[in-house]
Amino acid sequence: MASPLDLLRVPSPVTGLTLPLVMGIVNVTPDSFSDGGRHDSVQAALEHGLKLIADGADILDVGGESTRPGAAPVTPEQEQARVLPVIRALRAQGVKVPVSIDTRNASTARAALDAGADIVNDVSAATHDPRMLSLCAERHCVLILMHMKGDPTNMQQEPRYDDVVREVRDYLLGRVEAAVAAGCAREALWLDPGFCFGKLPEHNFALVRSLGELCATGHPVLLGVSRKSSLGGLTGRPVEDREPESLAAGLIGALKGASVLRVHEAGWMKRALRVAQALW
Repeated sequence: MASPLDLLRVPSPVTGLTLPLVMGIVNVTPDSFSDGGRHDSVQAALEHGLKLIADGADILDVGGESTRPGAAPVTPEQEQARVLPVIRALRAQGVKVPVSIDTRNASTARAALDAGADIVNDVSAATHDPRMLSLCAERHCVLILMHMKGDPTNMQQEPRYDDVVREVRDYLLGRVEAAVAAGCAREALWLDPGFCFGKLPEHNFALVRSLGELCATGHPVLLGVSRKSSLGGLTGRPVEDREPESLAAGLIGALKGASVLRVHEAGWMKRALRVAQALW
């Protein structure tokens, strides 16, 4: 099975440069902002995951709790009932790519790792559940730390920053030190600036424009811009018709140094990356 850390070091056969990894989204939820309800059965989620891999996804990110603005939390038990059968089904089908569990709950993360996941993707940067850091240290897994101001119920209620780039970077570096102090390996910590999580469009765009400052920390940076509302606001397109916007934003993120792009359409992103890298 491919190691997430080893994947980051594989150069492009075309250019010799390292292409960003593409993380395909598998939402096993009834209420996610883009595809809620489309893959909320085990069979539908399995088929979607297999299609993402066939289209070139390097990682699958499986989530059972919507974190769209205003979303109500679900219990860890509800979350696990959604995601664990999907992770087990993927592994039973012989899926070898790394699987990420998108969760804020340590009990869900532990159960998902036991079921075959390799990565924990925590939108709270391991602040929601104080057990998350010790769990990831114990299991020696990759932990993705994301910046979010507030939580999904209130994060878009007039978020304010004096210097969004500096504040997000300093917050994430503080979470890195907390994770290292808990026993996590520094090289296993990835950072996510949290595009559209407690941020206005101008904050999101500033973070992408200055993504190199976060990449300069030496940690792999994950960027999740796919179909987000700040992109739709630029063109007036609804969420189901934002793939061109998502590709453009993802390519800019790649050129700014992102190591991982979290997307809904893995095949389109992989094709765009190969062309952009060859021409660049």
